[in-house]
Amino acid sequence: MSVYVDTSAFLAVLDADDEYHPQAKRVWEELLRAGVPLICSSYVLVETYALVQHRLGLEALKVFHEDIFPLLRVERVEETLHENAANAVLTAKQQRLSLVDCVSFALMRRLGLKEAFAFDQDFGAQGFTCLP
Repeated sequence: MSVYVDTSAFLAVLDADDEYHPQAKRVWEELLRAGVPLICSSYVLVETYALVQHRLGLEALKVFHEDIFPLLRVERVEETLHENAANAVLTAKQQRLSLVDCVSFALMRRLGLKEAFAFDQDFGAQGFTCLP
């Protein structure tokens, strides 16, 4: 069993002031202890780097880069996946549904992943099980 990790989970793990931090820390430690493969897209990675740097600063970014990034299997987003996700955003006509989200959903389906470590309710709305 592999778990897809969303930006919302990375932020909650790193930010002690995040409302989901206690839950995120517990789940993160459980996943690591169990040796569960952790997967994210290259788009989630870019989004996470930008948000961590902006919201939490360079020290938190260093922690992410040195301690978390090496634990991840990063799936690169190629042209077809990008186009399909962009079309999904435009078709959905929902302000809060992002390109990164739609890439994540499409990639999870492609890889047969059922669980996401995420605090984004859209994963559940798409039929995925959210951890916690």
